[in-house]
Amino acid sequence: MMHRDASTLAQRGTAASCLFALLAAMTAAGPTHAQVPQGASTLRTRWAAEVDPAHVLPEYPRPQLRRERWTNLNGVWEYAIADSGAGRPAAFDGTILVPFPVESQLSGVTRAVTPEQRLWYRRTFDLGRRVVGERWLLHFGAVDWEAQVWVNGQLLGTHRGGYDPFTFDVTDAFVPGGTQEVVLAVWDPTNRGQQPRGKQVLEPHGILYTAVTGIWQTVWLEPVPAARIEALRIVPSLARRTVTLDATAVGAAEGEALTVRAFADGAPVAVARGEAGTPLSLTIARPRAWSPDDPFLYGLEVSLASGDTVRSYFGMRDIAVGPDSKGAIRLLLNGKPLFQYGLLDQGWWPDGLYTAPTERALRYDLEVTRRLGFNMIRKHVKVEPERWYFLADSLGILVWQDMPSGNNEDVAAREQFARELQRMVRARESHPSIVLWVPFNEGWGQHDTEMYVAMLHELDPSRPVNNASGWTDREVGEISDVHRYPGPGMPEPDGRRAPVLGEFGGLGLPLPGHTWVEEGNWGYRGFQTLEDLRAAYRALIHQLRPLIGEGLAAAVYTQTTDVEIEVNGIMTYDRAVVKLPDDIVADHRALFGPPPTVRTVVPTSRTEGQQWRYTTTQPDEGWQQPGFDDSAWRAGPGGFGTERTPGTHVRTEWNTSDIWLRRTFRLEGPMSADPQLRIHHDEDADVYLNGVLVASLEGYTTGYVLVPLDAAGRAALQQGTNTLAVHVRQTDGGQYIDVGLVEVVEP
Repeated sequence: MMHRDASTLAQRGTAASCLFALLAAMTAAGPTHAQVPQGASTLRTRWAAEVDPAHVLPEYPRPQLRRERWTNLNGVWEYAIADSGAGRPAAFDGTILVPFPVESQLSGVTRAVTPEQRLWYRRTFDLGRRVVGERWLLHFGAVDWEAQVWVNGQLLGTHRGGYDPFTFDVTDAFVPGGTQEVVLAVWDPTNRGQQPRGKQVLEPHGILYTAVTGIWQTVWLEPVPAARIEALRIVPSLARRTVTLDATAVGAAEGEALTVRAFADGAPVAVARGEAGTPLSLTIARPRAWSPDDPFLYGLEVSLASGDTVRSYFGMRDIAVGPDSKGAIRLLLNGKPLFQYGLLDQGWWPDGLYTAPTERALRYDLEVTRRLGFNMIRKHVKVEPERWYFLADSLGILVWQDMPSGNNEDVAAREQFARELQRMVRARESHPSIVLWVPFNEGWGQHDTEMYVAMLHELDPSRPVNNASGWTDREVGEISDVHRYPGPGMPEPDGRRAPVLGEFGGLGLPLPGHTWVEEGNWGYRGFQTLEDLRAAYRALIHQLRPLIGEGLAAAVYTQTTDVEIEVNGIMTYDRAVVKLPDDIVADHRALFGPPPTVRTVVPTSRTEGQQWRYTTTQPDEGWQQPGFDDSAWRAGPGGFGTERTPGTHVRTEWNTSDIWLRRTFRLEGPMSADPQLRIHHDEDADVYLNGVLVASLEGYTTGYVLVPLDAAGRAALQQGTNTLAVHVRQTDGGQYIDVGLVEVVEP
């Protein structure tokens, strides 16, 4: 490696032995106005103290196309914030630590940049001795959003896109001698524009967070031969025992030979030769499958006859959607059904915003995810640096990759969305951890869904597509997806696609000393103690198991960490406290076994209205007992409620504060040891079996949930005729009630 950044910075006198001393000096060097917005949080992770300004994120940034020689340009740059219409500033405001966004604490700046402004960067570097005929590439991992790049005063080009890597050949812009200059001008409209931006807004609130502007991934230089390998596309097939490699070559002679070698633990296992630019297939005689239980990675070496050699890796795995032995449509890994259970992972940091302080920090989130027994992550409306996916590959984590959302209101914005979606796929498609593409989240900027699903299938036939996570399902792709808070719940199986729960949970708990702000924090459901939170979480997980028996193929819990004012993470935002206990892994493991059988004993009105007796007037005492005379009550089909209530099947209107319901059913034969209520209630509901109170449920659900009967409830069931009675109280918003009974039979 050629890390000249440390020596160069030392020559400029800007290196410091202590990060926070440097950040203080950087802040003092700039103007005194608007350095730290009033009320800005100072919450940090423990890894912030490990950031060395002379060696910021020093790891090689592109693990799937590696060369030995490179120069890291992360570190201290100059910056200025100026009017968007102005040219290059005559003087810069101060210094900034790249690649941390200008709004972040770790940048040393912590200033907002408006759409009426541009953020300017400048630094110099020394190449030293250059090899004749060699080309130099300037790489940017990601810059948000529009970046113009000059080297030694020569404009190299403009890139638009906040999440994809881009490169300029800067060789012809170099000047004689050692010192070169690079300048960037960055414009970012954030939520006043229509470009993909994820959850960034200029005025953070709720589930929307602090804007990220400018360089936020590694900047680096790489010397390469004139004839070189520019990109690799790697597609494994465990079923066929092959891996197909398509290498893009630049400057190679027509018909130039390309050699590909595969290695297992350093020993060669396959070799193929062909022409550069033509896909090559290697046969792996006894392939070792990549999976969460065994994330084995093969090494790869790709060489041009003229001399350029790059190294990479791959995992042998297949991902598909298909039926299990009972005909339920499942997610298949390596030809076998695997329930995928994971976390909604947004990748935000209190000190670096979009950028983790160190690789140790980046790895920690993934290690906690695996340690607690999750096997999947939904990477939510953000694209991470390459090294995050390398870590996921290495640790055996399945990844659902979202496309960052935008507004997409006009033709130009939609064309830009399509470009950035294609770039995201091309930049990340060779990672075995990625098993699913998600173009849209909850209808945010959703448009032309059918077209994008077809485009993704054409770009990458090897992976399924989830057309939209939550809300607006266009019934295309291989996945049907609903969001239920707190849930859980599932979409109705359609016999074609795998039904998944794309988001649920969101159980919130602020822990003093570990929050972004002291007041105003929130979760979808709030708790006061770790004990209460953990008990509620276990209850949700236990409700997932029967849903798997009904066909649920995957579930995503919200979320990995607290984020700004959201406190519904399994970890605090500073990663100092893991809210779930280590023994929760046993609850998670129970999800991955053979699914149970769920038998309906008393049907709900979800698909067909079931007859009930009901009244909205306070009934006489004993109304819940089997012998009560309800002949004066009205009769009608469930469910009962108002049409505006989400996720309901209203067949009888109920719009008063209370409703009482009764129905009888016959039980033929013995019940299993696990009878459960199936109920959708909005709001508080008391449920009785043969006069015995078997459930007292507060709040509301947004879909059907299962509630196990306790010993008293099981004892209340009897052979022959039984009476089910329900009282529901409504205070605000929508309202609904529907109840049934199932038995869950474990294999």
